[in-house]
Amino acid sequence: MTLSKSDQQMLTSLAKPYHRIAVIGAGSWGTALATVARRAGREVVIWGRDEAVTRAISEGRENPRYLPGNTLPEGIEATTDMKAALDGAEAVLIVTPSTTLRSVCAQMKPHLAPGVPVALCAKGIEAKTGLLLGEVASQELPGHQIGALSGPTFAKETVLGHPTAATVAFDFRYADRLAPQESPAARLAISMSSESFRPYISDDLVGVEIGGAVKNVIAIACGMMSGAGFAENTRAALITRGMDEMKTLAETLGGRRETVTGLSGAGDLTLTCSSTTSRNMSLGTQLGQGLRREDCFNGEPVVVEGEVNSISVVDLANQIGVTLPICEAVHSILHEGADLAQTFRDLWSRPIEAEPKALVISLNHPFGEHA
Repeated sequence: MTLSKSDQQMLTSLAKPYHRIAVIGAGSWGTALATVARRAGREVVIWGRDEAVTRAISEGRENPRYLPGNTLPEGIEATTDMKAALDGAEAVLIVTPSTTLRSVCAQMKPHLAPGVPVALCAKGIEAKTGLLLGEVASQELPGHQIGALSGPTFAKETVLGHPTAATVAFDFRYADRLAPQESPAARLAISMSSESFRPYISDDLVGVEIGGAVKNVIAIACGMMSGAGFAENTRAALITRGMDEMKTLAETLGGRRETVTGLSGAGDLTLTCSSTTSRNMSLGTQLGQGLRREDCFNGEPVVVEGEVNSISVVDLANQIGVTLPICEAVHSILHEGADLAQTFRDLWSRPIEAEPKALVISLNHPFGEHA
């Protein structure tokens, strides 16, 4: 259904922003999202574990550990007290690493008012269980609608006010379809909108989550090839075929392929695979240059989501019978000690396939193992 301009304006006027937003996680992206919400006119409180960081945000309007030199808007509250952070919150953004999501949700649960919607801003699949992060949060926070905010976003650029777009996704209940302007996705999108931040609304949470989890793994592959000395041909091929892996996994799990062509899929994939500002791309680049994993990032213990996600993504794909050649290649290099150069030679010499799925064909590559 196409809405007229007057109908669109009416829905916009009926959409009520959330007055107070809690941001759980005071890293670079959590700080950036707190900045976005504050610029949009919301009351914002950000929770973090490090008292020095939260004090600097509250008193000095800066996050010196994760976004040094960037002045934050006035009025952002910061605390290490979870109860205080969630007091009066009408919506919550969780911006902690995917590996800590379950424990963070458990910590939030006693202090979260009934019915408050929760949007996840980390990307990944839970190790061992194979659950999407939305499923993890739903288990830990029953009675709360769970969504995601995802897209092609670097924290520093967002804080600087560079024009940025993202997707806000929640599964739509029957009531949400009857009154979409009252859905959590619409209300959160309005709540975060400003002159520089433009959210789009989606009802395909699975598709958005898969895009966010898989793109990090593909970015490591692009970094590996870049570090090894290859250039744009290789990167374009990995991005395109990586997006096909995202589509395949999303569709198998009930998401929509078209979601993967949007901001949370193709957009985020392109950004993450194009700059060493991304820790995933940076890790791959260093490994491609021949550094040992323990020597990457100058030996600092940097958490790289795609490194963790490569295990859970491949495990999930194997569990449901889906083949993801690029993700499997990254997994074998990172976690099975496979040789990087030989692994990518094997990837390029796999049997030749048709690009459209409707055309079923497979030919042994003349330089492949079956030649």
